[in-house]
Amino acid sequence: MPLKLQPGMSIGGYTLVEPLHEGGMSRLWSVTHPDQAMPLLMKLPRIDYGEAVSQVVSFEVERMLMPMIGGEHVPRYVASGEHEDQPWLVMQHVAGETLQPLLEKLPLAAARVAAIGAMTALALEDLHHQRVVHLDVKPGNVLLHTNPLDGRESAVLLDFGLSHHADLPDLLAEQFHVPMGTAPYIAPEQVLGVRDEPRSDLFALGVTLFQLATGKLPFGAPASTAGMRRRLHDEPPAPRQINPAIPRWLQEIILRCLEVDPDRRHASSAQLAFDLQHPEQVPLTARADRLARHGWASRALMWLSALGTRATIERRKTVATRRAPLIMTAIDLKQTDRALDEALRDMTTRIVQTAADSRLACVTVLRVARIGIEPTLDIEGRNRHVKRLIALRDWARSLPLEEHRITFHVLESSDVADALVDYARSNRIDQLIMGARGVTGVRRMLGSVSSRVVAEANCTVTVVRAGRGVAAEEAAAGNDAAGSGAEPE
Repeated sequence: MPLKLQPGMSIGGYTLVEPLHEGGMSRLWSVTHPDQAMPLLMKLPRIDYGEAVSQVVSFEVERMLMPMIGGEHVPRYVASGEHEDQPWLVMQHVAGETLQPLLEKLPLAAARVAAIGAMTALALEDLHHQRVVHLDVKPGNVLLHTNPLDGRESAVLLDFGLSHHADLPDLLAEQFHVPMGTAPYIAPEQVLGVRDEPRSDLFALGVTLFQLATGKLPFGAPASTAGMRRRLHDEPPAPRQINPAIPRWLQEIILRCLEVDPDRRHASSAQLAFDLQHPEQVPLTARADRLARHGWASRALMWLSALGTRATIERRKTVATRRAPLIMTAIDLKQTDRALDEALRDMTTRIVQTAADSRLACVTVLRVARIGIEPTLDIEGRNRHVKRLIALRDWARSLPLEEHRITFHVLESSDVADALVDYARSNRIDQLIMGARGVTGVRRMLGSVSSRVVAEANCTVTVVRAGRGVAAEEAAAGNDAAGSGAEPE
């Protein structure tokens, strides 16, 4: 007999308060505990007679995985156990709503779609860094949470019952030989049994973005494995064909997420988030201008190509997470040390070329007054922001990088170090490269920009100095910087 739940009942020392959700696979209750001040939620899988065995295994996967992950983008694990043969799991009850209610208000404006997509991609990046692939990204599993302290909105990922952790046994793969996922959102490689590809989550997020932007699902809601396999060779409709208000850059991003071959999608969740946060710099391809499905001849070629892609996916049942770092070079356009410039370019080239899927952001900071209105034009009547942007492109002209792998950004701030640190943090930069000039008495007393960046940035910082060849000093975030540094404009 299934356990009959009611308010006031005690399970594992937790008191049931009220039911929050009664789903097909589990029941959610708000609970309290005398030793816990934060809001709590208890999840109990449905183990009624006739329920699918996969539901129980899925719950065990989540109960095994949640203690191993953390951070602001997942609910905090609290406890788990069994009560009269009923397994249970207690976690933090995160305030907010999932994307599910938004499905009644579609389509959303492009800016809102991009903002939701960027927040979700950053949450996935955090999860992927913890060696976990979610494998069930969909509107009901993405919760938007607003921090009560600073009002900042972020995405929290829910339901890890289908997830795969690189360091844990894959119970679902061991016991079942059918695609595990939600049919409208499942990635092509998941249909073929691949469960350790982080870019599967990008495909599912792409389906979600398509839905939010158009009000439609790109592949419908197939009810069979054969129906799900069709996405291996059937291209999705063009989002702009359904909703002409969608800008070209958003269609480019969505259709790239929906590529059959994972190698043709963004190399990482962080790179997807970066594009969504900087739409003006998204490299546009033929995807951006497609307004209809291709003709029968082109579709036949795509079907043949999909056979090759399918064979490739089938061969690589074990896919190692590839490093696809975001590199940032901070450039001081006011300094005139050519040797330092060349050392900075050389170091940037060497670091970027170590990973074929890396992306480079060239950044400079335009100083503005702390108080008052800063003039937008210089003494020659030229726009100061545009002038710096042109200078940045000129600085990077000799870098041996394809155009789609490099972007340019002019920040405006009264505090250079703060601007660089904030940019690196908000864009999930993996490595920041900057130059350093000589030491002066004032710099020694007040602290250089580079030393502050090294101490405060949440990424690796490489400080390049001229006059020592291409020597670099690297320090992880939080370490003291050695010497003094250049002050990017």
